Amino acid sequence: MEENKEKREEKQEVREKKQIADNVIYIGGKPFTNYVWALLTQISANKQEEVNVIARGKYISRAIDVVEMAKARFLSQGNEIKVKGIEIGTEKFNRQEADGRERPINVSVIKIIITKSK
Repeated sequence: MEENKEKREEKQEVREKKQIADNVIYIGGKPFTNYVWALLTQISANKQEEVNVIARGKYISRAIDVVEMAKARFLSQGNEIKVKGIEIGTEKFNRQEADGRERPINVSVIKIIITKSK
């Protein structure tokens, strides 16, 4: 009986984590259009109230371009996407040097919060 309760709780945790991950798009080195389509899919097909587009370092400009392209595509379909908010910050990492030492580095981060206009 106790095992079933634990399994149910584990499944609930997995579902909650998946819901959180469903509304986040991390921008990286994949082709630009992959991110545009991912954003359009999240905002239109899913029942997400908002989608978070997150990028670090050199991909920040790509994140902005993805959001602007998605806004233009969505607008052409008779809908509108709005930027609810933008958060910026810095994350600290330890970089492994060639000689084996670790060196702390700072990386800029942007989070763009997108909502669908009603």
